[in-house]
Formats: sequence, C-alpha cells, structure tokens
Amino acid sequence: MKFEIFIIDDEKSLAKGIAYALTNEYKTKSFYSGLEALKAMQSRSPDIVLLDISMPDLDGIEVLKRINNDFPKTTVIMITALNDITSVVSAMRLGAYDYILKPIDMDLLNKTIKSAISNFELTTEVRSLQENYHQKKLPLIVGDSKEIVDIMHFVNKISKSPDTPVLIQGESGTGKELIAKAIHYKSPNYQGQLITMNCAAIPHDLVESELFGYEKGAFSGALSTGKKGLIEQAHDGTLFLDEIGDLNLNTQAKLLRFIETGEFYKVGAVDPIYIKTRIISATNKDIKDMIEKRLFRKDLFYRISVVNLKIPSLNNRKDDIIILAKKFLYKFSKKFNKKFTKINKDLENALVDHHWEGNVRELKNVIESAALIGNGPELTINDVNLNFNNYNDSSFKLDKKSICESIMSDRFDLNIILDSIEKKYYEQALNLCKGNETKAAEMLNVNYSTFRYRRNKLL
Repeated sequence: MKFEIFIIDDEKSLAKGIAYALTNEYKTKSFYSGLEALKAMQSRSPDIVLLDISMPDLDGIEVLKRINNDFPKTTVIMITALNDITSVVSAMRLGAYDYILKPIDMDLLNKTIKSAISNFELTTEVRSLQENYHQKKLPLIVGDSKEIVDIMHFVNKISKSPDTPVLIQGESGTGKELIAKAIHYKSPNYQGQLITMNCAAIPHDLVESELFGYEKGAFSGALSTGKKGLIEQAHDGTLFLDEIGDLNLNTQAKLLRFIETGEFYKVGAVDPIYIKTRIISATNKDIKDMIEKRLFRKDLFYRISVVNLKIPSLNNRKDDIIILAKKFLYKFSKKFNKKFTKINKDLENALVDHHWEGNVRELKNVIESAALIGNGPELTINDVNLNFNNYNDSSFKLDKKSICESIMSDRFDLNIILDSIEKKYYEQALNLCKGNETKAAEMLNVNYSTFRYRRNKLL
C-alpha cells in the first residue's frame, strides 16, 4: 500500500518539485493554498501533510489546527524558512510531528517521512488493540497468547452473573485488577460502582470501619455524621478486595457473614443493612497454605472462590511481551513528548528472553524508564538496563550448597563480592545516563558525593 502525501505550499515550483521527487515511493498531490487542501481533505484525508507555515490565504498554523481537529489521524510535517523558528515552536506545541527547513534537503525529508510513517504504524497498531474493547471504561487487556485469550473467554462467561463471587489469583504485577475491572464492566451491574479496597494498605484496626462503615459517635475520632463503608458504596455494583489474604481473622468472619446473608452491621450500629453486590477478591498469596497455618478461614475461601481464576505470569505468555512493550512505548512516547517509532529487534529478543519477576508491571516500568532516557526514534537495547530488574543473571544463581561452599573457602571475601555487584550497577547506571553522574546517582538513589566516592573506588 502506497502512503498518500499532500504537499501544501504557495510556492508552486517547490510543491511540484517535492511531489515529483516523492512520486515513485508515495502517492502525492500538490496544493497551493490551505483552503484548497482542506476542501479536498473533506472527501479524502491523506496519511501525511507537508505544510508550509507562511501562506497568504490561510497560514500554516491555522491549517494545522483545522487538520488536528477534523483529521486527527493525519500526520503533519511543517515546512519553514530559517527565520520563522518561532512559528515552528508553536506548530510543534500544536501537534506537528516534525519540521523541515527551506531550502529542502530531500534526504532529510525522506528520513523524516519514513520516521512519521513508522510512528503512524505504531499508533495504528496500538489503536487497533484498543478498538477491540469498549471505549468507555472497559480496561484494555493486551495480548493474543493462548493463555490471555482463554482468560478473556472465561471472563466473558463469568461476567454474565451479577453476584457470583470470583477469586483472582496470580503473581504480583500480572494484572489482577484489570481482570476485575473487565468482569465488572462486562457484567449486568456495570452501571453500578466498582469500589476497590486494598486490604494490605489499610491498618488492621481501621479495616472494619473502612469496609462496613460506622455510626456517628461509634468510637473516639469518628466523624459526627458517621461514615458509609465501601460495601455500602458498592451497592448494585462490584466490590473488589485486592490482597484479601491480608485481612485479619476477625474481619474475615464478618465478611463471610455478609457474603452468606447480604447483611452487615456498621461499627456501633444495632440494625443490619442489606446490600446487593458482587465480591471479586484477588491475592498473590497461597491461600491454601494460609488456611493450614490458620491465617485464613477455610469457609471464607470457599465462599469467595465460587469461581477461581488464575492469571499466568508474563514468563508463561511470552507471545504477549512485545505487544505489551509496544503499547507502553506508545503511551510513554506521548507522555514524554518523544518520537519513538519502533523497538529494535535486538531489544525485542532481550525483552522476550528476560525473566520478568515483576510481570507486566515490571515491563511497564522498564519501558517507561527507557522512553524517558532514550532519544529515539528507535528504542534500543542501550536504552534499557534489564540487569536492574533481573536477578537471574548467572552471577546471582547461588543455591544453599554453593553459598555454603563459597563461605567455607579460604579465599572468601564478602566485601569483594559486594564491590563486584555494586560495580556492575554503577557501570550500567552511567551507561543508561550517557555518563551523566548526577542522573546516575539519582537512578541509584544515592547522594552525589557518595556516588563520586564509590565510582572512583570501584571503576
């Protein structure tokens, strides 16, 4: 498929010259006024517009605004004279992809167009992913591996029941909350609220009042008006209890009664409240092991896990890694106003081979850091430091036997081992930050003077 380019410039010879130079590789059309081009775009919008800033009938800035408003999928590259850089800055702020100075360097123009096309393809790829899902509140769960496809089919089935409890299990960072949101927004009670409670983030002595609410004057420091609990807020909706394994046994007992009867008591109340809601729970802990240790109620486990959904780790769905990485690159490229257009093949291979202990969350953090530090347009392996996130390096694969043998050795020196590890981190931090010591110190979370001292000692 040939990409279509509109050239808009009141200098007819220049517009025709650019069109002629590009015609073998692209479908081109020249316009000599902004109004003429905008009128033509009503019937057919091009992929790319080369737009002169200074034109008599309608200047390039105004044309750019109208293109952005009416044809958001069209990429605009500005053409300008050297003495009009102020207008270029305005154009870039308004969303122009890049600019080319007159007189036109055709090699540079070709490179800029190819970069814009790569950016267009990345944007289109991510947009096509997003269009597979409802655009309201339904979360985008990215992936086309068999594992994630099977999960989404299962989500579609269990979502049809508005009140069946669901337990989502999986390692940290696998996307359990996204699955909970998908279940809620695909269910008949999607118009009700989705209320989330992170059980691990609330002190044990406050969990009960947060979950069930309290009456006015129920305890010292209570609000004079009382407080509506999260269960009550989730009426006719969904209550998502994240990290449910951190609930204390007393609260577990009261939650069990609510699930079984639909009734609960606010703290300090004498009359029960009836609420209808779906309970979705999530945990990265081994609940059955907690039951054996009497840290979790067996009867509550059976009630919250009428449907049990296990999310595989990212390491067990390798096919999704690059799709996810591209989604994150697109997101953070926009956030940091960068022009990343693709991920280098060597980096793709490294991402797939990497062991993701933090799963999707770790991958997201790696791409965010790389997008912030890298310059683009291609994200390369030099922009990413996987060693900061991967402890599967051979130097770290030490079982109890090898550690014991090492300690018993006459040559064992822990300081030498620690210095060796620290040296790797300092080298990688400096590499990531292009030799900038201040940024490297910030990345390692050490003060600058300590960084300089340790660097001089280790490197």
